[in-house]
Amino acid sequence: MNTISIIGAGIGGLTLGNVLKQHQYDFTIYESAPEIKPVGAGIMMAVNAMQVFDRLGLKEKIEKAGNKIHRIVIATESLQTISKTEILELETQYNSCNVAIHRAELQKILAENLAPDSIKLNHSLQKIEKEENYILDFENGNRIESKIVFGADGIKSSIRNQVLKTGTIRNSGQKCWRGLLDFDLPEKHHQEAFEMWGKGKRFGFVKISDRKVYWYACVNERSFREYVEITEIFNDFDPLVLQLIDATPDENIICNTISDLAPISKWHSENLCLIGDAAHATTPNMGQGACQAIEDAYIIGKLLEKNQDFNAVFESFQNIRRKKVDYIVNTSRTIGNISQWERGNSIRNFLMRMIPERINQKMAKKIIELEM
Repeated sequence: MNTISIIGAGIGGLTLGNVLKQHQYDFTIYESAPEIKPVGAGIMMAVNAMQVFDRLGLKEKIEKAGNKIHRIVIATESLQTISKTEILELETQYNSCNVAIHRAELQKILAENLAPDSIKLNHSLQKIEKEENYILDFENGNRIESKIVFGADGIKSSIRNQVLKTGTIRNSGQKCWRGLLDFDLPEKHHQEAFEMWGKGKRFGFVKISDRKVYWYACVNERSFREYVEITEIFNDFDPLVLQLIDATPDENIICNTISDLAPISKWHSENLCLIGDAAHATTPNMGQGACQAIEDAYIIGKLLEKNQDFNAVFESFQNIRRKKVDYIVNTSRTIGNISQWERGNSIRNFLMRMIPERINQKMAKKIIELEM
């Protein structure tokens, strides 16, 4: 029998494994995929996540594998600045900086820091039942008994659906392409995350290593036509956008619908707890989806330092985390809607320019400050 089972070897599940390892708990992570492979190409680890990795002894390794980002810029389709958030001061305060990195590189670092036999691949959960302990049936025929279960299995969580029987996935009304390529970005963009807002569409890019650039392109679904080339949709954007799209191999471009999870009332049941997207999936507009899963793992670890009663920890965990994740889910959804306005863009841009830098700094601080 397992004492602790974690369902899902995404960034949240792997971080939780690293936290439990640090606190000397035995655990096994079960992952449905036959290998831990990249999904979504690039990812931003904000200062809050990097503080957690610092405490796990992984910060320098992640910084080395990725690219440090010191500012976040929002601009028009012709590269005219709408807003700029400098985060060097916050980086100094928290002794961590934003790091853009290939998702596969991050997962590799997290997985390699765990014992190889603690991750079981090709274990897709079919059924979970509560008897004296939890009985986990996997599609490969394996049956496991486990006292404590963590659901780190994403927005479509099988754990949430079967045990808590709740969760409404909300379509944001936006489609998003994501691309990855080798490209020499102009030097002025090397240390910044750059996003352009147009009419009903936006385009963002960030350097994630010496040569790699990650980009994303979002369009309102009602304007989406599968047979139309991305370059045709973004032909009114700065030529740099078209260069990035044209230089990206087709196999390095994926397209998804952007969704989030309507807030659910409870993230835990007896001896079972959801973390990350399984509990509070958000749209990617604040770059906080994976970062909030990492914070979840960190808070669970901090609570276990004081109390080894998992059910009491789960109760405290939700109480501590609820307000922040609800704020991020709601704010991220609002930003997504505003950024994709199809009318009144010049008014929107004017109002955005009127927001003082200190307000952007205050919002950034609220997000990156750890709660314990």
